[in-house]
Amino acid sequence: MSNIFGDGRSFRLETADNGAWRFLAVDGLGHGRLTVNLMQTAAMGNSFHGVGDWSVQGSDGAFVMRAKVCGEEENPPLALVFERTHSSVTLLGKFTSESIASAPVTAGIFRDGWDGGGAEIELPALLHFPDFGSFEISASRPAYVRVRASRQRDGTGTTTLEFPAAVDGVAIDYLWKVTAPHPRGVPSGSVFDAVRRNFLNALQLNPQFRLLANSTAGGPGPFALYFYSGIATYGVTLARGLTTLDLLRQSIERFFGGFQSYGMAGYQLQAPYDFLDTYPSLLIATADYAEPSGDTEWVRRHYPRIQEWLEKMLAQDVDGDGLLEYPASGNAGSWPDPLVIRPSNWWDTIGFGHKDAYGNALAAEALRRTANLARMANQPCDADRCLAAVERIRERFVPAFFNPQTGVLGGWRSADGELHDHWFLFVNSLAILFDLVPQDLANSIMDRMLAKLKEVGFDRFDLGLPGNFVPVPKCDYAHHDLRWGGGAREDNSDGFQIYENGGATVCFAGFTIEALYKLGRVADGDRILIPMLEGFDKGNFQGPCSNGRTKDWRAWDGTCHGYEGLLADGYLTLRAALKRPAEHPLPR
Repeated sequence: MSNIFGDGRSFRLETADNGAWRFLAVDGLGHGRLTVNLMQTAAMGNSFHGVGDWSVQGSDGAFVMRAKVCGEEENPPLALVFERTHSSVTLLGKFTSESIASAPVTAGIFRDGWDGGGAEIELPALLHFPDFGSFEISASRPAYVRVRASRQRDGTGTTTLEFPAAVDGVAIDYLWKVTAPHPRGVPSGSVFDAVRRNFLNALQLNPQFRLLANSTAGGPGPFALYFYSGIATYGVTLARGLTTLDLLRQSIERFFGGFQSYGMAGYQLQAPYDFLDTYPSLLIATADYAEPSGDTEWVRRHYPRIQEWLEKMLAQDVDGDGLLEYPASGNAGSWPDPLVIRPSNWWDTIGFGHKDAYGNALAAEALRRTANLARMANQPCDADRCLAAVERIRERFVPAFFNPQTGVLGGWRSADGELHDHWFLFVNSLAILFDLVPQDLANSIMDRMLAKLKEVGFDRFDLGLPGNFVPVPKCDYAHHDLRWGGGAREDNSDGFQIYENGGATVCFAGFTIEALYKLGRVADGDRILIPMLEGFDKGNFQGPCSNGRTKDWRAWDGTCHGYEGLLADGYLTLRAALKRPAEHPLPR
């Protein structure tokens, strides 16, 4: 026998007579998409510990889970185990002060199945199921939930929530209310339902490290924080007294406190130097919190650390020409096998080095935003320095990276003076977005990029976009392993479309759409965005595939080559829908 709760539109919960949770589905928009069971059905933990200790009562769009008082003995918590195969569930909330105090000071190396013991998150909080919907969870008395998360490289794994039972003779009611938090300004129309249902997918709290990361059980890279802050900055309300800005603030404060992770000098994984995008990302994320919140006291209190990050970033201009340089030369053929040092940015299997166009584009935006932080902290001299540094990058950017032979910007100029241009779409898009190229050149670059896209035959926008349109040759590819796009042939054509070597992904795809909208090329942007939104709606970007890989990276025929299960970085692309000029009608 089983008990079924739900309204047929927004949620369905099925429990056994002994209280075990057999099935849970949610549709944050109330459209009745309730066929996928988000529970780990075989988990012994999905049961109420003791007959009569727990009960459930449901109503439209909500249900109450009650921890009842039964006897004088202290009952164990209720452990609910969710399967990551279908959705990388995350509990979004504020960590308890005890959990922050006991947080690790450095990120560990990924280990299959390891949950690190988890952490406690205060209620109310938001339980978010990417691609499905959310529950706002509150309690009738002060309470927290312990969260643990683990994953495997094939995308499987679990997230466990432990709810405290009744204590001291007082029952606890946990109210689960279906919701789909998103900002104002999402265009009307069903094609944008993917934005409303999944706007929060970029926000994955890792309970082991106590901050936003690329998944609940993935790495918290500082160079990726600005992907998450670009969503959190909208200040969407998640629960009573909780907004996305709270999540961003607590994550930035972890880095203010000295947290070390991949991309920072001295960390493991062949990373003796700071990546060129590390401090730009941290500074942009800080501004993404400070500007909408107006929290000048917070900025002033933490300004010494902000200033330290600014100085470290500016110090990366080693030769004093205004452009930042990475210690690795980036010369063709300079990447050893095995690797002893990683390239200079997020694209860490491609041989970016020395004068890195992406790192410098991001630095220009970070300097502009840091000038605002300096003004908030009443530091006008720092603000002036930042704006002067922006102009130096702007003056030198096109001369340093433009390739007259292709008519687009290259990826990096190596220490030997060579420009390495493999049709990097994301580099050109960000340069346009951050006003580093004049508008006539920007339009010419986009003309050439879109023509090249057609020439190489890529049209699977439901899978995302490739970072580069042609193979990165072996001499310029840092990771010489076919699994990661490093083939055996000198032209690396056998590694093409695998992972970062031309693989399709939604990571960075939003910047291209936003750049097109910025140039007034709405039809070109829509031609990419609309199929991509359909891909988001179908769940094309998370979960495992039959080949043991995951959906976050694809070959152009759809073959999976990812490993995260869910890569939060890509969901910033949903922001592009908010940048779309509202006066333009949607294509039919």
